[in-house]
Amino acid sequence: MKGTLVALGEIDGRRAAARMVDGKLDDLLIDARPGSAPAPGAIFRATVERPMKGQGGAMLRLPEAGIAYLRGAKNLKPGETMLCQVTGYGEEGKAAPVTARVLFKSRYAIITPDAPGLNISRAIHDEEERVRLQEIATEMMEGSPYGLILRSICEDADGDEIAGDIATMRATAEAVLAQAEGLPECLVEAPDAHTLAWRDWGMPDQLADEESAFEDHGILDAIDALRDPRIELAGGAYAYIEPTRALVAVDINTGADTSLAAGLKANIALARALPRALRCRGLGGQITLDLAPMPKKDRKQFEQILRNALRADQIETALAGYTPLGLYELQRKRERQPITELLR
Repeated sequence: MKGTLVALGEIDGRRAAARMVDGKLDDLLIDARPGSAPAPGAIFRATVERPMKGQGGAMLRLPEAGIAYLRGAKNLKPGETMLCQVTGYGEEGKAAPVTARVLFKSRYAIITPDAPGLNISRAIHDEEERVRLQEIATEMMEGSPYGLILRSICEDADGDEIAGDIATMRATAEAVLAQAEGLPECLVEAPDAHTLAWRDWGMPDQLADEESAFEDHGILDAIDALRDPRIELAGGAYAYIEPTRALVAVDINTGADTSLAAGLKANIALARALPRALRCRGLGGQITLDLAPMPKKDRKQFEQILRNALRADQIETALAGYTPLGLYELQRKRERQPITELLR
C-alpha cells in the first residue's frame, strides 16, 4: 500500500510496533526481554559509587545491583544521591550510559528542568501558528522554573490536547524532582514500544492494532528478512551490514554494473538506504563503511547525500569522515538493542 501504516502488536509476548512506508518496513520497535539492561528514557534515583577521575566520569549504583556510567561528572562524592536518566543501551557487560540532565518527553511537549525558557520547534514556520503555540505554552508553564519545548507535531494540533500534554509532563517533572533524596529507585519507567510509536511517529495514514496486524501486513516476513546481513540497493547494487563487538561493518558492492560511475551510484544508493537499515536492525556505536571504488572528487557528493539522509533520522549520528584507507566512519547513538538480540 502507498502511504504510512503503523502496526501495533506483540512478538514473543513483548510489545512491538512497526512502521511501513509505501509497503516497506521503515522502523521497528520491540520491547527488551525481561531482566535486560535499563532502557533509554528511564529515570532513576541513584547513588554515586565511585568517581572515575581518569575517565572524567563516575559509576552510579542503580536499584537491584544495577550499574550506570555518568560521563563528564564533576565534584561528586561516593554515597551522594542524584537523579539520572538512561540515554542508551550499554554494550554487553558494560554499565548503562546515563545523564544528569533529565528530560520529560511526550508526544507534544518536552519539559527541560535544566534549561529554562519556552521554545517551539524550528520546523514550524507559520508565524500565526507559532503565536498560538506560544500562548498555550505561556499559560501552561506559568509559575514554573522549568523549560519547555513544543515539538513539530504540535503544528495544527488541537490546543486542548497540547495543553493537557504539557500539564501531564509538568506534573510528572515536579513529582520526580521532588524525590531526589533516598535509596536507589526507578522513578520513571522507560516507554514501551507502543508508547514510543505514539510519541515519535506522528499520525499515520493507517493504524492497525488488531491481533493479526503483523501477519496481515507482511511485517513478520519483513522482520525475518532483517536477520539476513545482505540488503539490496537501487540499480542492482547490494551491501552487507554485519555487527561485530567492536563496530558495525558495512561492505558496499556494485553488483553487475561495470560502468565508470558504478561505484558512485552504489555508494549513493547505500547512503539513502543506510538510516532505515540501521534503524530497523537497532544498530549503533562505531559504523565503518567499506565503500565501492569511486574517484576522490565524488567523495563530497556522497557525504552530502549521506548527511541529508541522516538528517531525517531521529537517532543522533555523527559523521567522522574518511580514514587513511578510504573507509568512511560514523558514530551512532546506541538507543536500541540489536534486532539479533531481541529475536534470539
